[in-house]
Amino acid sequence: MNFAKTVLNDIFGDVPFYHMVLEGLLLLWVLWLVFRKNNQNDKIQLSEKEKEHLISDWTPEPLVEPVPEDHPKLKERIVNGKVGKMINVDGHSCVNFASHNYIGFIENKAMEEVAINAIYKYGVGSCGPRGFYGTVDVHLELEERLANFMEVEEAVVYSYGFCTISSAIPAYAKRGDVIFVDECVNFAIQKGLDASRSHINYFKHNDVEDLERLLKHQAQLDIKNPKKAEKTRRFLIVEGIYNKTGQICPLPELIELRKKYKLRIFIDESISIGTLGKHGRGLTEYFHIPRDDVDLIMASMENAMATIGGFCVGSSFIVEHQRLSGLGYCFSASLPPLLAAAAIKALDKIEENTFLLSALSDRCHWVHNDISENNEINEVLKLEGHPDSPVKHLRIKDVFSLSYDNQLEILNKIVSYCMSRGIAVITSSYLTAIEKVLPAPSIRLTVSAVISQQDIKHLINVMEEACRHYLYLLK
Repeated sequence: MNFAKTVLNDIFGDVPFYHMVLEGLLLLWVLWLVFRKNNQNDKIQLSEKEKEHLISDWTPEPLVEPVPEDHPKLKERIVNGKVGKMINVDGHSCVNFASHNYIGFIENKAMEEVAINAIYKYGVGSCGPRGFYGTVDVHLELEERLANFMEVEEAVVYSYGFCTISSAIPAYAKRGDVIFVDECVNFAIQKGLDASRSHINYFKHNDVEDLERLLKHQAQLDIKNPKKAEKTRRFLIVEGIYNKTGQICPLPELIELRKKYKLRIFIDESISIGTLGKHGRGLTEYFHIPRDDVDLIMASMENAMATIGGFCVGSSFIVEHQRLSGLGYCFSASLPPLLAAAAIKALDKIEENTFLLSALSDRCHWVHNDISENNEINEVLKLEGHPDSPVKHLRIKDVFSLSYDNQLEILNKIVSYCMSRGIAVITSSYLTAIEKVLPAPSIRLTVSAVISQQDIKHLINVMEEACRHYLYLLK
């Protein structure tokens, strides 16, 4: 008996008796509620007539909300055949100003033949990551060729252009780092920024002064907390040619800031590779800037090179890090050998036919000048983009003060009119709910080296007719 009392005292200590009684009653009440609910459920018995009545009155929620009859997804345009200089859209044969076939490699017979031969030799793919059993000799050859073409120490190839950009950024930038980035960067860069978990500072589009303002502010923070500043890495991320605006980034000024504030600079050259520079090597060649001044160049091969995948180039120290830290490299199946072989052939063609680059530059200027000088088009639309850029945007002029949806509606009407008259153009598409900075709606024009002056004249005439035809909607 004494032993039992001792045990109880050890368990309950100095807990008052009334407190124990209340807890016991509370426990009994909870048990009563549980069993009472179960008993009530057991007592509910419905007759067959009541069951039928309940079923007849039940209206299930729709799995998908009703779709309006004018929803654009119900009126998708159908493309037949190859997407080359000419494109068939809904049965209309059109000159293609809508896809990123900058130097006309999509219809290149030599590239097609190389890709077909690669299928006979390698099959369609390894279905394995590069670090396991996904690497074949054609991948190593492509990386060597890319490094030589870009005049850098090393290159690493990814199997998908989007993953190249979104994987390369978080491979280096981590939590606690600071990234300065142009507010108009593409969505792949935005996803890379999210994955990095770094502190992001957006500066105004192509505004070097606004960037320096942010850098000065960061410098002041570093002075206040020098211990943290010693561990903080700073990155600057830009695009060579911005897909959203068609503008070229001011790289010489950015390099000056890089040196002054000790930044690491990454450039996405998905549009500028194969389009800018005497040999198509992109922004550094275009501005005659040493490659060593840029830490990492990232690019998709899905534009000028007319294949799939992407690559990063730089010093061996920088690039090798991605083979262990680039998630898109480590965990994605390797690039199918047929596409790697096509990329090698594309590099051959760029190196052998530099006249394609000058031809593209001429056509970019022709389109830019002809639109800029056309009064009827300029009455409705404003042209945005650098004269040397193969990507240009036409937006509704600000004076009309229209909502986003109204602008998009009118631009879609202009696009439909152009396609019915043999000109393929397209409105830019964005994930409107999650874009950091959503641009105004636009018609995106992409220029190719294979179009002629007659094609450009046809484009201007049709755009002029469309603007004249839909001007009444703006007034």
